[in-house]
Amino acid sequence: MSRFSAEAGDVGSRLDIFAQGRSGLTRNAVQRLIDQGNVLVNDGLAKSNYRLRIDDMVEIDMPPPVEALILPQDLPLDIVYEDADLIVVNKAKGMVVHPAAGHSDGTLVNGLLHHCGGSLSGINGVMRPGIVHRLDKDTSGLLVAAKNDLAHNGLAEQFAAHSIAREYFAVVHGGFKDDVGTIDAPIARHKVHRKKMAIVTDGRRAVTHWRVVERLGRYALVRCALETGRTHQIRVHMASIGRPVLGDTVYGSEKQPFKTDGQVLHAHLLGFVHPTTGQGMEFSAPLPDYFVKVLSSIGFTATSNTYSTKDLR
Repeated sequence: MSRFSAEAGDVGSRLDIFAQGRSGLTRNAVQRLIDQGNVLVNDGLAKSNYRLRIDDMVEIDMPPPVEALILPQDLPLDIVYEDADLIVVNKAKGMVVHPAAGHSDGTLVNGLLHHCGGSLSGINGVMRPGIVHRLDKDTSGLLVAAKNDLAHNGLAEQFAAHSIAREYFAVVHGGFKDDVGTIDAPIARHKVHRKKMAIVTDGRRAVTHWRVVERLGRYALVRCALETGRTHQIRVHMASIGRPVLGDTVYGSEKQPFKTDGQVLHAHLLGFVHPTTGQGMEFSAPLPDYFVKVLSSIGFTATSNTYSTKDLR
């Protein structure tokens, strides 16, 4: 049960719209919860069109999701490395990592289940087998999945200790006076827009190191290295300094000069210690075609191999 108090700016808002903003659910889903009596106002039932008053206390009881059977699907996967313990994939832009509301199939997990059979860790449950970390749907690049629980735990410990090397390329808006910088600002879920993240004083510490690789007029190609790994970290941090990622309509402008189908952000490098052998491993993925096309649209000639790991350090 989640409780939310109506503040001055909420007065007059419909209950269903208020609950949608706080819960992150769709409006139809919220209206179903209200009809089922799972949304209360001041401990009493109310209709979707109820208009909020100052200090109204809204309680939202969101039943736990029912975990469905995830079916294996023969999907194209760009496999960078694989052994008995783990698999490293270069995820395509537009591919969702695991099933969720609105994405019941066609995800990376569906593809991994087909490719790996029953050999995926079960620590994250049936909805996210093998998944140790995630990339946003429209972020391309490297992701490691675990084939057994021992490997999963070993990788998870490295992520928790911030010892995993993760480096990204991004095309961002705006110019830079400096060539390098660090953003150290805590991130948590937005207080109002629950599907968004935000810089919040009492949020979890988040650190992003950035370096300008190329200045491209009104834009710049930057390298971002994650010291921590919070949800939407690069997107939130770059927007916070007035340099939102090109194509990011959530944290940047809704008006975009190029048809990018989401943020131009690529997880280029991934490094970790193999959880079983103890061997240091490092992988890199070249710039994907969509990224090269955006650079060309800006007026910069590039190929997938124009930049490599050495350009990031």
